[in-house]
Amino acid sequence: MSDLQELTNELMQDPELKKEYEALQPEMDITRAILDARIHAGMTQLELSEKSGISQADISRLEKGTRNPSIALLKRLAEAMDSTLKIEFVPKKMVR
Repeated sequence: MSDLQELTNELMQDPELKKEYEALQPEMDITRAILDARIHAGMTQLELSEKSGISQADISRLEKGTRNPSIALLKRLAEAMDSTLKIEFVPKKMVR
């Protein structure tokens, strides 16, 4: 196990930190999905910018997680990457 993973596991023992981390998970998932889709499409931020009409600076902010995208913006990104936007709700695991 890596030092980072060990540190993460240790930090996640703190209930308050874990709660805050989990609260940010949806935003982190969106950020990661945008970056992964762009890379999978074989596009640079500049190419995605030119094809979507969204500035390269805004794409960078989206990938860094410093800007929250609207559904309309996500649709534009998906179209520019020749992708389909899919949003889903996943049931929480039952805790017993």
